[in-house]
Amino acid sequence: MKTALVFPPVCDPTMPYISLPVLASVLRREGFEVQLIDANVEGLEFVLARDSLSDLAGKVRSRLRKLERKAHLSHPEQLAWLALREAEPLAHDVPRVGDALGVFRDRSGKLFYDPKAYGSAADTVDAAFQLLSAAYAPLRMDLRSYRTPFSFLSADEIAHDAGREHDPFNRYFEEELAPRLALAGVGLIGVSMAFPGQLQPAWSMAFALKRHCPDAVLVAGGPALTQRMAGLPAEALDELLSPFDVAVLGEGEKAIVSLARSVRAGERPSGILVGDVADPASLPAPDFDGMPLGRYWSCEPVLPYDASRGCYWGRCAFCHYGPVAHGTAQFRERGLERIIDDLASFRTRGARIAYLSHDTLSPSLGARIARGMRDSGSGLRWASDIRPEAVLTAKGCEELASGGALAFSLGIESGSSRLLELMGKGTTPGVVSGVLRNLASAGMAAEAMLFTDFPTESRDEALDTVAFLERHWEEVALFVCGTFGLTRGSAVYRDSGAYGVAETWHVAGDRFLSGVFWREVRESKSAADRDAVDAALARVSRKWRLRQYPWAGSLSTAHTLLWYDRFGPGVFRSRGPAAPAEPAFRRPSRSRHDYGAISRAAPRREADIWHTLTHVERRVTRRDWRKASL
Repeated sequence: MKTALVFPPVCDPTMPYISLPVLASVLRREGFEVQLIDANVEGLEFVLARDSLSDLAGKVRSRLRKLERKAHLSHPEQLAWLALREAEPLAHDVPRVGDALGVFRDRSGKLFYDPKAYGSAADTVDAAFQLLSAAYAPLRMDLRSYRTPFSFLSADEIAHDAGREHDPFNRYFEEELAPRLALAGVGLIGVSMAFPGQLQPAWSMAFALKRHCPDAVLVAGGPALTQRMAGLPAEALDELLSPFDVAVLGEGEKAIVSLARSVRAGERPSGILVGDVADPASLPAPDFDGMPLGRYWSCEPVLPYDASRGCYWGRCAFCHYGPVAHGTAQFRERGLERIIDDLASFRTRGARIAYLSHDTLSPSLGARIARGMRDSGSGLRWASDIRPEAVLTAKGCEELASGGALAFSLGIESGSSRLLELMGKGTTPGVVSGVLRNLASAGMAAEAMLFTDFPTESRDEALDTVAFLERHWEEVALFVCGTFGLTRGSAVYRDSGAYGVAETWHVAGDRFLSGVFWREVRESKSAADRDAVDAALARVSRKWRLRQYPWAGSLSTAHTLLWYDRFGPGVFRSRGPAAPAEPAFRRPSRSRHDYGAISRAAPRREADIWHTLTHVERRVTRRDWRKASL
């Protein structure tokens, strides 16, 4: 019995994700024939091909002409017109994505490490996504997300967004992927969803697979699926599960083997399975056979590895991470000897750098890995996420660096001592400062992850975070600063009153609880306060050469690690290679509509409409939005 494991669009195409090679290893150990398909890489190549983009350019010009003929535009038409108008230059000068991918895949590294060539390639791909999104507006798609205004609100909206006129991947699913699996005669198809942006494309893909492979058992799994489905009412689960036969919540290695055995025995399993917690020490090494290592968008392979699972700390109030219903998964490690052997084997795959894909790496395990890697003499360099703890002394960081450690992303979160205590971080700004200095002094890249707007955060506390970042410019290689988002699996949601939250709610019409809204007991920042924080953050950001994910200049990505390895941890500070100018595309043509007025008014009105729907009326459907848009 043949099994196919599929990783759906849309996410980082620069390196493989860990789920498929791990699942493949356990299935192959049990004697199953496994086909691995990275539909993210394949699907992106399909929709960004020159012919596809040319077709999209025609679609953009056609839609724009229809709107230009109208004397007046309704609010929905204004939103569409803005997207189309801004993409019009790209419709005339279609981005040459093939050339850009040639830069990323340049095995010599000459183009990949040239700031001008690399920057132009990244800008070209970003422009292609702008063109694609405009052609399918109101879709917003890039390598971080895939979203429409009504994404995943109901089964009807999921089916709507999967239609050919709304989904840029529809033709790839219907004409390439599903017929290929039908021809191969697979009996079990596992779809692993790691990130929220993969959910809608995975369901769209499942509709095509069901049509072309009706006899195959279709299984959904992965962290993004578990977090979305955990806690839903039974009838909502049944509604959401279609068109899949089975959903696996939690870790899937034992479950996928059990399902494969059932299908091989002639059974047709269905329903929801809760996966058993796996002992990583009992799992074989990730098996990359069949992964398209030559097709990833990188000049050389950077491979992922799971030396541990779960979070040894597990107390952060905001966190919901991994394939668990709430909080973080139980912490478990692979044996050190296995870890070192597995990582050393990456060199046979042509990899010089590994990314340890963890919830967080414990400093103790990191130190043992470093000693083991140094003793093995493999020369492999590695990176991971790590908690900024006092145990990361100057001597400890030197040992990490001597064992091949290249970079660490640190969950710093805030520069406020009060907020760190409220979050349950178990650290202080002083401790974090010491860790940043120690990592930088040892020659490793220290990446800072922060966010603002945790409940009760004041303007001054948010500015403390910005000031902390600015003080550590010489130690911080890169940073990202987002805004707090409440998730159903976090402690803040489960015990909201303890964190200054007056109430939380879901809106009517959100069948699958895709959005969580909240209100503070006392509003902690005014609109002017938020503007001041944004301005301060924008000013400080200019001290680094930041790029959006997953390009070099964003955190924890293959390209960034490769640039650290080539140029050193300070490459993205303002003294590093200059960022190129944006590509010179043709200017938009003249229009009968006032771009300035519409670009100012339409987004403001849209924000007001959604605030009214989500916070006042607390009901969101397509009909509600249309009514509010009149």
